[in-house]
Amino acid sequence: MRDVTLVLQDGTEFKGKSFGYEKAVAGEVVFNTAMMGYPESLTDPSYAGQLMVLTYPLVGNYGVPPFTVEQNGIATFMESDRIYASAIIVSDYSQAYSHWNACESLGDWLKREKVPGITGIDTRQLTKVLREHGVMMGKLVFDDAEINSQLTEQEDYGSINWVERVSCKDVIRYNEGAGKKVVLVDCGVKNNIIRCLINRGVEVIRVPWNYDYTDMAFDGLFLANGPGDPDKCVDAVEILKKQMSSNRKPICGICMGNQLLAKAGGAIIYKLKYGHRSHNQPVREVGTNRCYVTSQNHGYAVDAATLGNEWRELFVNMNDGSNEGIRHLTHPWFSSQFHPEACSGPVDTEFMFDRFIETL
Repeated sequence: MRDVTLVLQDGTEFKGKSFGYEKAVAGEVVFNTAMMGYPESLTDPSYAGQLMVLTYPLVGNYGVPPFTVEQNGIATFMESDRIYASAIIVSDYSQAYSHWNACESLGDWLKREKVPGITGIDTRQLTKVLREHGVMMGKLVFDDAEINSQLTEQEDYGSINWVERVSCKDVIRYNEGAGKKVVLVDCGVKNNIIRCLINRGVEVIRVPWNYDYTDMAFDGLFLANGPGDPDKCVDAVEILKKQMSSNRKPICGICMGNQLLAKAGGAIIYKLKYGHRSHNQPVREVGTNRCYVTSQNHGYAVDAATLGNEWRELFVNMNDGSNEGIRHLTHPWFSSQFHPEACSGPVDTEFMFDRFIETL
């Protein structure tokens, strides 16, 4: 294993060993407190441009499942077509793995997809640094000058429209011929969102993030998750405003979709200090005593105080009070900041898809 150093924006260094592809990379350093689910997290497009730190100490012990594709064209065990995270940083990488569904090690998978992995890092201390300072840019530097020379000038994460980079480029249809039609705006959609819609018997029409769908024939609109700053998605918000002003068809959003819907409703988005990336975020449904355990992956949030008079909060985070979803008072428009499809993670809130289908 080659020596590699994680260098944070403030100059803090963490030394470790490489177990993935040997390539110098830079990106926003974020942490995830989930205890499992690294195949799903690595392939989640919402991690594009980020160096993912896993706080759970032992990683890799159950290997990686095969990349098989279902009849509907969706990968069976992955959340997209490839790894989107720029790198993975762990405390203790297990070279030996054992699982009924594993076909290769995490290290071999990373090498095949040309993604660096670093082990031997004190991830608890690193997480403390990120919690105190907030997420910051960082880079992986190897003990090889030739590898490091490949590292181009470090781009600021917040200055890039990551949604544009990960969204599909063409219209894709799933479950054609089914009764109701749902337009899915792809901001970096996870496969299990598509699967949850298909399983409920609707046709899904997946369109690029800036595609004008307002003249299409459909029964409902679904706004997907995605990476980066929603303020960069001006085109998506303008098209959504056009849709909302012309008709009252049902709209549902998840994660980035929650933020885009809020922006279309006049709200302001702000960046969280270190984001919510875990499987155990407690969320309460406003107006009830019902609290759910949710899976989350986002670095931005809706400022609920800036919502228009026709909007209300639907969910709130019980840890920090931040917004976790919104609803319109009279129209069937609602969203969640968390991931109801939760792959991997708890499935407590999958009823959000049922609520959406019931409005079609």
